[in-house]
Amino acid sequence: MNLSNLKPAEGSVRNNKRLGRGEGSTRGGTSTRGHKGAKSRSGYSKKSGFEGGQMPLQRRIPKFGFKNINRVEYKAINLDVLQALNEKGQTALMDSEYFVSNGLASKNAKIKVLGRGEVTAALEVHAHAFSKSAIEAIEKAGGKAVTL
Repeated sequence: MNLSNLKPAEGSVRNNKRLGRGEGSTRGGTSTRGHKGAKSRSGYSKKSGFEGGQMPLQRRIPKFGFKNINRVEYKAINLDVLQALNEKGQTALMDSEYFVSNGLASKNAKIKVLGRGEVTAALEVHAHAFSKSAIEAIEKAGGKAVTL
């Protein structure tokens, strides 16, 4: 055996359909595309959401409200969570790096401290936003709320 007598397996290779080569080929004329209509034309591609001229679903369904493109999403952390972290780690400074290392926020998240729970330790908390009740509770316990 050598390269000059290699052949594909029996029945594995078939000739392509030869379309539009005259009436004698049995595939002339319309070239197996049927008669008229968009699908018979060259260059046809169905647009996404097209329903044959019927009003598309995306346009039939009622729409309401709006998405504010300027909305700022905060990761909320409550005071009881800060107190539990303080009891576990005995640290007074809590900043975004500390929250990330403890799995409370992702690296690029903006953090807002909310006022649920109590704080007994004097904590210095650095966050992007605070609720009024959280600031009052932190300062009442002798700590500091620093806005980034």
